[in-house]
Amino acid sequence: MSRSRPFAQVDVFSSQPYRGNPVAVILDGEDLADEQMLEIAKWTNLSETTFLLPPTTNADYRVRIFTPGGELPFAGHPTLGSCHAWLENGGTPRDPALIVQECTAGLVQVRRDRGLLSFAAPPMLRTGELEADYLERIKTAFGITAEQVLAHQWVDNGPGWAVVRLATAQEVLDLEPDLSLIPEAVVGAIGAYPQGAQHAFEMRTFAPGVGVAEDPVCGSMNASVGQWLASTGEAGSGYRVSQGAKLGRSGEIAITADSSGKVWVGGATTTLFSGTAVA
Repeated sequence: MSRSRPFAQVDVFSSQPYRGNPVAVILDGEDLADEQMLEIAKWTNLSETTFLLPPTTNADYRVRIFTPGGELPFAGHPTLGSCHAWLENGGTPRDPALIVQECTAGLVQVRRDRGLLSFAAPPMLRTGELEADYLERIKTAFGITAEQVLAHQWVDNGPGWAVVRLATAQEVLDLEPDLSLIPEAVVGAIGAYPQGAQHAFEMRTFAPGVGVAEDPVCGSMNASVGQWLASTGEAGSGYRVSQGAKLGRSGEIAITADSSGKVWVGGATTTLFSGTAVA
């Protein structure tokens, strides 16, 4: 039987209202079946909808993350948006400075620092260069040449991400991919801005494989790319990424690497809609 449940829609990764990536958060997901969660995610028509539940492990809360195409074991902006909504609606973490989220991929740490939430990049499930045939299909879909690809890598921390690195941010912004050629893909492109620019990189992420043509601002991809660049020594102590410009957004992701080598992914979080959902 349906009942009212608290609901919030949180804008993530932008300090400008309605210019980041929204996530719908059902703050009480208890007794909802998988089919109901997927139905709600299809109806919200956002890249992700989350459902908060009591933890089953030593965590502060549990989250399930759905795209219109199915459930994800982990995703970045839903992690920050869900944590923001949980805290704003009375959630009290065991450690005031470090919240622990349980998701299908495992436990994810989220830290608070001067009002900014950042999550610890989860371990990658797959790394290494892309297979030649898959890379060829991506290049064809992106309409780029082999000479434009500086590097490529599996950066899968759950959703299945792959990435190609182009020489410049403008090349990333100029992409007009034909996703019908890679319908199962979950892939991104990153390119550098000139030295001294406000952001180090421009990122774009495409996920037709989970029902999302282009994600406005993607935390999980930025997390795994941050780990990749940290492993090559290019991340330094951190950098900033711009994402979403092609879709009229102003996403900004802060990547930091602490002294232990852990990569953190942070950004602004703001509740723009709140109320109840009937489910």
